Amino acid sequence: SQVSLMDLMLVCTNVPMMAANFLSGRKSISFVGCGIHIGLFVCLIGSEGLLLGLMAYDHYVAISHPLHYPILMNQRVCLQITRSSWAFGIIDGLIQMVVVMNFPYCGLREVNHFFCEMLSLLKLACVDTSLFEKVIFAYCVFMLLFPFFIIVATYACILGAVLQMHSSQAWKKSLAICSSHLTAVTLFYGAVMFIYLRPRHYRAPSHKVASVVYTVLTPML
Repeated sequence: SQVSLMDLMLVCTNVPMMAANFLSGRKSISFVGCGIHIGLFVCLIGSEGLLLGLMAYDHYVAISHPLHYPILMNQRVCLQITRSSWAFGIIDGLIQMVVVMNFPYCGLREVNHFFCEMLSLLKLACVDTSLFEKVIFAYCVFMLLFPFFIIVATYACILGAVLQMHSSQAWKKSLAICSSHLTAVTLFYGAVMFIYLRPRHYRAPSHKVASVVYTVLTPML
């Protein structure tokens, strides 16, 4: 339910504005509106990325320890997982929004993207933002690779447990439990890593296509 809520909010953050700009031909947004957009976007992406990683543990318990599932994944644990995901995302979004809005911007104020994306906005700053971009890059490396490695390690354990099962029904049940999560993880992390884990000089306008995957396609699925 929390992932669905995050996906719904993510779509509502980007798609209505994108559709309105396309239909009206008026492709503009206020500076404050752009800052709020960045804060919401980063909040939702950060929260969902962490929650998708923690959900892998839920799947591991469901498959490897089904009899202990009600104990290991009780309501208190579920609330801790969702609250920590939301808290991390909100703090992350607020920090990045405040920092980005404190940079001075001048010259051509044209964001080369279909929404107020932070890296595209930083290109318009009048000051050197390379230090902040390096900090963001290091932060993205940690916050994307850490949950991703958790997912990989968890699914390796799940695969080991599944291979020990001799029932075809158990195989099908395990596949049903994991397939939707694996699809979401592959699309989400694949697109986000493609955009944010590349050095600045390797980024090209083509990353806008990748942005559609995790801002529109993944939530829709």
